[in-house]
Amino acid sequence: MTAVAAGAADREPLPEIPGGWATVLADPPWRFTNRTGKVAPEHRRLDRYDTMTFADICALPVAAVAAPNSHLYLWVPNALLPEGMQVMTAWGYRYVSNIVWAKRRKDGGPDGRGVGFYFRNVTELLLFGVRGSLRTLPPGRRQVNIIETRKREHSRKPDESYELIESCSPPPFLELFARYTRIGWSGWGDEAAAGVEPRGRPHPAYGMRMRPLALQGPTRQDATMTKVPTLPRGKRLRDTERSSVAAELLRRYNSGKSIREICGETGYSIGRVRRLLEEAGVAFRKRGGATRRRKGSG
Repeated sequence: MTAVAAGAADREPLPEIPGGWATVLADPPWRFTNRTGKVAPEHRRLDRYDTMTFADICALPVAAVAAPNSHLYLWVPNALLPEGMQVMTAWGYRYVSNIVWAKRRKDGGPDGRGVGFYFRNVTELLLFGVRGSLRTLPPGRRQVNIIETRKREHSRKPDESYELIESCSPPPFLELFARYTRIGWSGWGDEAAAGVEPRGRPHPAYGMRMRPLALQGPTRQDATMTKVPTLPRGKRLRDTERSSVAAELLRRYNSGKSIREICGETGYSIGRVRRLLEEAGVAFRKRGGATRRRKGSG
């Protein structure tokens, strides 16, 4: 979760792509009514991140950049569930379900370190909304709506949530208020900018599986080629890999590479590459078009 604390006139615009984003993930920097040092992320003793007002969150023009048929995943604290529902409506989505993050200790029991004035919260909700008409992908219809993992840095969400989204919803993927990069995703937010390191104490137990955007260098989505899984003949991609690999192949194809070139880089068959590109929503070029242009440009 990272804030965009600038005023509306100074705020970076949301990224746009032709056709709009098919899947949007957001972890807004919610502002609590009780802003004591114990619960307020922006308190000077914590300095975790800046927050935004409920009105400012609602005013983000998500509907203007999302596809007419798309999915929204919205992280909401338990105490702000009504506000989360209103944000979802303001962004043009209707609520249909939720996913529960159950925070666990190392031994598998509930992590009782959560805060709360009425109960000690050991869960967090990821609301799921739909715009237009768009079913989840086939793996989603087998997916249970609970994630059970250990906590990390304050406000940091589990990697498993990205894997779930990638298997259940179609690319392209946009994360609002992003702090850490992920292959196949585009990010937006104050701490998604180059040269900005996320505030707060890092968690030492998770290595560099998801590094701060500022530290990614050439591994960022718009830089060098991202490695895809090697698949022996007859082996299939896991459901959790399929969407991100399809998005990466689409990125290569849209950069001008031919299907044969992608096959040579990945070791995949022409049929596999074409199927993955179609799943990613490709608009195929005429045969040989990009190759002819490159040869003729010399």
